[in-house]
Amino acid sequence: MKQKFQIQKNDTEQQLIIRESAELDKDVMSLLCEVTFQADAIKRAMADGREALIAALRTRNMYPPRTYAEMIAEAVQGLYQSQDSDSAELIFDDLDLLSHERASAAVLDDIKEEASEIDDLLDDDFDDEFEETADIKKISSPIKIDDDSPTDLDEEL
Repeated sequence: MKQKFQIQKNDTEQQLIIRESAELDKDVMSLLCEVTFQADAIKRAMADGREALIAALRTRNMYPPRTYAEMIAEAVQGLYQSQDSDSAELIFDDLDLLSHERASAAVLDDIKEEASEIDDLLDDDFDDEFEETADIKKISSPIKIDDDSPTDLDEEL
């Protein structure tokens, strides 16, 4: 699914407006959410750092994934640092995000598996219960077989 975030800085009303749209139908973007922030709150969050800005931009109705939130925060910072532009548009494709996350997760899993396999090869300890030398005397089966009832084998003969 493709997503589009339109970021607009409104200096006259001291607001920042972010519109989230998604491609629900082929080549048609539908508006999902519009969030309005007060410019003072955004400026305070920018002064507190990147994490504070990301936290301020994420709301109950608009909570983009971390990678998207970081790029949105960069665009917002760019709008407030630049006097020339008052809007920005970001377009994301979820397939790119998912393929990137899967690739990095697969590499981490491979590293962890290799380390545990090496540790298993180096492990010389055996459990005490496996070192018993006594023979198995009697195995009690939890399944009881009824000898009186006919089985499928009897019918075939």
